[in-house]
This record gives sequence, C-alpha cells and structure tokens, in this order.
Amino acid sequence: DKLFEAIMYTSRVSIDKDPAEEWKKHTKTLEDHSKIMNDYNFKKLHFKNQLGTDLEVELVENHIWAGGGENGGNGIYFVPNIPTEEVFTMPHRNGVNGKVFSTKPLNYQGNLIRDFYFVFKDGKVVDYNAKEGYEALKSLVELDEGSSRLGEVALISNNSPISNLNILFNDTLFDENAACHLALGASFAECVSNGEAMSVEELEEAGLNQSREHVDFMIGTEDLSIIGTDKNGKEIVIFKDGDFAI
Repeated sequence: DKLFEAIMYTSRVSIDKDPAEEWKKHTKTLEDHSKIMNDYNFKKLHFKNQLGTDLEVELVENHIWAGGGENGGNGIYFVPNIPTEEVFTMPHRNGVNGKVFSTKPLNYQGNLIRDFYFVFKDGKVVDYNAKEGYEALKSLVELDEGSSRLGEVALISNNSPISNLNILFNDTLFDENAACHLALGASFAECVSNGEAMSVEELEEAGLNQSREHVDFMIGTEDLSIIGTDKNGKEIVIFKDGDFAI
C-alpha cells in the first residue's frame, strides 16, 4: 500500500486534483525550461557543490534540450516517461573534466553502489571509487570504451515530488527523477539537431558517445550550483541552491 501511494504521489495522481491537468501544467514547465536552455545555447556547464563536485561539461554543438512530452508519429502528444522531472541533452564525449560525487545510491545489475565518485579528463573516467559496490562500479566503467564517458546530462529541480518524498525506489528510472544526474554510456541522437538523420560516423564526429550501456547516476544536492557559459564566454547562473534560477 505504501509503495502504491508513493508511486501515485510521484506520478502526480491524487483524488483532489485532475491528473491530466496536473501533467499538462508539469510538462509545460519542463518544456519552458528546455526552451530557455535551448535559447541560451550554452557551450558548457559548470557543476559545483559542498560535497566536492567541481565538474565542467562541454555540450555538443547544436545540442537540443528535451523533456516532458512529445508528438508521436501519428501526431498525438504523449508523455513517454512517467514520472519525469528532467530536461536533458548531450554532452560532448571528449569534453568532460573534473570530479563529481554521487548523491544517491545506484542499483546496477542488482548491486547497490553507494558513495562513489568519478574523475574525468578529456571526457574519460580516469579515477573512481565507492564505499560500497566498487566491483559493480568497476564492471560498469570498464564494460566498453563508451561506458567510461558521459552520454547524458539532465537537470532536475531539487524541489520535486520524488526528492521531497526522500524514498529510494532502487529503480534508476524512478530514482533518477529525484536529482540532477549524468549518465555513463550511450547518447541520444535526438539531442543534437538533425541527429536522427545522421550516420553513426557523423554522430561520433559531432561528439556523440557510443556504448552498450546507459546508466544514470544522481549528482544533485540542495546546494548545487550550475553556471552556464555561452558561445561568447558570458556566464549565466542556471541553478542556485539546487533549483532553476533562470
């Protein structure tokens, strides 16, 4: 019963409100954030918090932020992922530098990984550790060439139903909606302009990462700051104290 209640709450379903209307409002918020991020067309993002995260993530040229709903091939608007709190895009596979700490446990292939970090240089993980689940983390990072690089960066307000509930579902597709996250492994072609029409070679040249895996891990905190740098070198505060500031 408690699990059912938690799933309904995080999926914005309640007796006193119309779920369809709640989702219309919510997806509009996500799409508004995507539009703002796309209009800025940032070159890179800088993540920092008191836990020790200090990470710069370069974005591919002509990247696209997405989130919320989309139109199917039949023209019908739908939300493919419920619950969802993220707007996301494609980092450049060679453009990630610095250190990032996890803020939620990661359930990978039935193994719980806790309190872990990654150090990136020129896009590749060059150092990592975990207080629990090190071998599982090692198997992820060393799975293939692409599993040691990022394929996604996602922004999520710290003030979200899953975050506020403070429950670990032990299911990444649920838990990822609790906090800003990154993903090791494959990128999404739809996150670069005209990406779905590009060849594999063209996508790789654009900066897309290829891998057999795509594993999200949470990095958001209530004190997370994110500074975006545009093509002219101007810095814009995107996140302050864990929430959108733009």
